[in-house]
Amino acid sequence: MEQKTKLPENAYRELKPGEKYEPLLGPDKNYPEVTAWSVSLGLVMTVIFSAAAAYLGLKVGQVFEAAIPIAILAVGFSSVFKKKGALGQNVIIQSIGACSGVVVAGAVFTLPAIYILGLDVNFVQMFLSSLLGGVLGILFLIPFRKYFVKEQHGKYPFPEATATTQVLVSGESGGSSFKTLLVAGLIGGIYDFVIATFGAWAETLTTTVTHVGQVVADKAKVVLKINTGAAVLGLGYIVGLKYAFIICCGSLLVWLVIIPLMGAFCGGLDIMGMNFSDVMDQMSADEIFKTYARQIGIGGIATAGIIGIVKSFGVIKSAVKLAGTELGRKGGNAAEESVERTQRDIPMKSVVFGVIIALLAVFAFFAFGGVVNSIWQALVGLLIVTVIAFLFTTVAANAIAIVGTNPVSGMTIMTLIITALVLVSCGLSGNAGMVAALLIGGVVCTALSTAGGFITDLKIGYWIGTTPAKQETWKFLGVLVAAATVAGVVIILDKTYGFAGDNALVAPQANAMAAVIQPMMEGGGAPWLMYGLGALIAILLTVFKVPALAFCLGMFIPIDLNLPLLVGGAVSWYVGTRSKDKEVNAARQEKGTLIASGFIAGGALMGVVSAIMKFADVDWFLSSWNATYGEAVAIVPYLAIIAYMTVSSMKVEKKQ
Repeated sequence: MEQKTKLPENAYRELKPGEKYEPLLGPDKNYPEVTAWSVSLGLVMTVIFSAAAAYLGLKVGQVFEAAIPIAILAVGFSSVFKKKGALGQNVIIQSIGACSGVVVAGAVFTLPAIYILGLDVNFVQMFLSSLLGGVLGILFLIPFRKYFVKEQHGKYPFPEATATTQVLVSGESGGSSFKTLLVAGLIGGIYDFVIATFGAWAETLTTTVTHVGQVVADKAKVVLKINTGAAVLGLGYIVGLKYAFIICCGSLLVWLVIIPLMGAFCGGLDIMGMNFSDVMDQMSADEIFKTYARQIGIGGIATAGIIGIVKSFGVIKSAVKLAGTELGRKGGNAAEESVERTQRDIPMKSVVFGVIIALLAVFAFFAFGGVVNSIWQALVGLLIVTVIAFLFTTVAANAIAIVGTNPVSGMTIMTLIITALVLVSCGLSGNAGMVAALLIGGVVCTALSTAGGFITDLKIGYWIGTTPAKQETWKFLGVLVAAATVAGVVIILDKTYGFAGDNALVAPQANAMAAVIQPMMEGGGAPWLMYGLGALIAILLTVFKVPALAFCLGMFIPIDLNLPLLVGGAVSWYVGTRSKDKEVNAARQEKGTLIASGFIAGGALMGVVSAIMKFADVDWFLSSWNATYGEAVAIVPYLAIIAYMTVSSMKVEKKQ
């Protein structure tokens, strides 16, 4: 049977009554999927991209999804080694390797907060927090697979799954995509390596570089900043102009309106238990942001998450109904075998049994792993993990299916607020309470991140025609390896850079988590006024149909990490709209995605290399040069790398 090399015409649209989607790998035949090649290469990808994603997430607060670069590498290696029947195996490689990004997101958004607070956490605790969260994320998502992947065919765009599927399918006919990624990765990697290791130019451009800008910053508390890294630019391209613009609007509201107003009028005030410093007018814009303004974004994110759950009630009801039908089916293995190969999940009874075992393991971790002080507190922690992780699974999957962005950090902040309130009422506070809340939050965050990312893998498999049960089974091994890798990398980066103080990794989400948990666990109150303002903003945004989650994320991530997203998004819009021919625009957009992925992968990987060199006391930093000329010099290479991305993306011909 000849294998099709192009997705069917109805792959991305809703099906007509009676119409059926036929994947590339038909359900009536078995194809190579799980092999020694696919599993071993997938695990290698998991280790490499876990290290890279951990560094990038702690540096800029954005963990890139590794699916696209891993898919390109899988295609490239399969071509080099002339593997037969590579398409199904490449899906498994991508699915296992993609565990890197999702597990890293769950870990680096929460666990470094323990270091930031000056407390201790060991390798085993970080490993188990990530591993158990990842396992729960997989198990909780499986009952929702048919709803999101099959029942809602054509109703959700699945942007990342679409791009990855196109890479895998087109890669069967040649290695040009692999070459494009390799070149872009080399350029982006060298670019970011020169900044991080040699300090040849400034990593951040600010308006304070001029005398006028410095005066405005001192007097009016108005500052604009932009990170000049290649990896962040690539992230902006993939996020796209629409959501980059929304994120930046949230950031600009804080930095151009809220911070100046606080600096001018809030000094010395005590409003609803919120005490503003008497020397507010002497604080820098950065200090006002970190101490006060960022809390507004936290309240907005938590509220946007709650709104998402309410909106997802119908999704939960429909998916649970489908899962119940599967669970109640009689016939055991015979019934499972009667399901066509491309729709065969892990048996629902096995999923239920797996959830029970995983929850017992979570309880044991909390009770006997140094997380809480009593069995009662362990039971409370288990209840929090079970309820929140299950309910928010649909929110995470829905977000990925629509916009390709997983809002786990916002949902985790809400989890931490609930956890802190409950643990304090149970008698666990202070330093022990902070560690407990963050480890519990780490389990939930990793569960949600894994669930959201896994729906992308399953949609890719649906379009291509792989066996869902095989993806689901081997995903557990990927999570295990990713959890061990990220725990080790976080320890190394803490000893190398640290997450607090001068020249530390910014770890914005982890700092936000620390800011939430510390006052509540030290006998003080939370900044409810700030949270309330954020909640009001989120509600108003929802009323006016503006994506509240993206906007509020922009409110608490530093502006220098948001503005580059707008630059990358603008490049994406430009290269995808210049031609009157839609096919040319699509080809340019696709090539730009490859280049952006190369920037992300190359920049992040070389960031890890730079961290290792610094850890080994290889000191090549040009700090004196950077301090004097860094920002002025940085403009030239930054414009050059933007030009490279734009011009290279435009150099495509119409597809035949």
